[in-house]
Amino acid sequence: MKTDQPARKPDPATQARRSAIYLLDQVLGEGKLLSECLAAGALDRLPPEDRARAQRLAVETLRGLERADRILRHHLQKYPPLHVRNALRLGTVELCSGGAAHGVVNAMVTIVGRHRHHGRLKGLVNAVLRKVAAEGPEIWPTLRMPRLPKWLRGPLVEAWGAEPVAGMERAHFEGAPLDLTLKPGAQFDGGQDLPTGSVRLADAGQVSALPGFSEGNWWVQDAAAAVPVSVLAPKQGETVLDLCAAPGGKTLQLAAAGAKVTALDISDNRMQRVRENLGRTKLKAQLAVGDALQHQGSYDAVLLDAPCSATGTIRRHPDLPHAKDGSEFGALIELQSQMLAHAWSLLKPGGRLVYCTCSLLPDEGEVQIDEALATLPGISVDRSALDLPGVDPAWITEEGGLRLRPDYWPELGGMDGFYIACLRKDA
Repeated sequence: MKTDQPARKPDPATQARRSAIYLLDQVLGEGKLLSECLAAGALDRLPPEDRARAQRLAVETLRGLERADRILRHHLQKYPPLHVRNALRLGTVELCSGGAAHGVVNAMVTIVGRHRHHGRLKGLVNAVLRKVAAEGPEIWPTLRMPRLPKWLRGPLVEAWGAEPVAGMERAHFEGAPLDLTLKPGAQFDGGQDLPTGSVRLADAGQVSALPGFSEGNWWVQDAAAAVPVSVLAPKQGETVLDLCAAPGGKTLQLAAAGAKVTALDISDNRMQRVRENLGRTKLKAQLAVGDALQHQGSYDAVLLDAPCSATGTIRRHPDLPHAKDGSEFGALIELQSQMLAHAWSLLKPGGRLVYCTCSLLPDEGEVQIDEALATLPGISVDRSALDLPGVDPAWITEEGGLRLRPDYWPELGGMDGFYIACLRKDA
């Protein structure tokens, strides 16, 4: 006699792995950034803990992609379809990072076996990952540090040299700890105080569960990203324009300093995060959604965190060098030049403008300031603005800007790549 059986619930770990493989398919097959996938709802059906696990697995696989491919090369006569290859890559990274062989192999076999187009390849997945489980963990640490793709590595080596770039690649592979910026007067126990004033957590866990989150005592912001506002040094009551403000860490810094902040960004969706953080931290700023090149006004100070290649953030976003190929960088560089000139026109005489980009490419930093010094009226570089706690004088560049790189602070866990310059307008 046939009886109805309750539907079997999918294993949460397998669901998270399946979602991680989907993210890898999107990045490596469609050229999409993880942020784009997440904004489109790729993980919305998962509970929070599985969502976090899927994202972590995808990120760790992208960081270790080169090593995974080197190990898999010994066990494959030809590469299988991308979806299957990504399942093998994720499985290899898990196995070589201490994952239990039985659980990892079975999950990947299940995921591939249930795929409507590639189910026939589950035997291959089983055989290959069993070999990886036996040999991979010993081989993994002997392989070279994963390198950036040639389209990006070449320009960076030309700019900074092979040894610094190797240091950056090590920082990228090791990933980024969580940095916090504290409101004035707030404290955070248990973190590491960084030289520039941020607090670093090595193993933060769920951010919203950390002490002081609901009270709005701090916000998440990489230590390097917090430096531009320190360079600007906003004063109580000053009118300050934060151009390209989202996700809003610098807006919060400016508001916490007592400035009268106008925060502008072209994306209303991204600006929503700024609204939420202002509410949580009980800070005030005037928010505007619009095109920075069309904005009008007159301000004591302007902070321009210009749209850029984001090549300085690969520690936290290892998808970027795989989803991009550099083809759009020329248009970004032209946009930066236009935005810098327009921002200069919004600055009152005697005012100051901080230009910054989270880029490792000199064309988006040092070169932009060189050209601005040659073309904008009444302009000078304020080198004294860079005299800050934790800033090594060796980081100050020839034209008077500040160059931050992921290979700096290796003993502390590195930092994002940033370029920052403070410009003064004649009174």
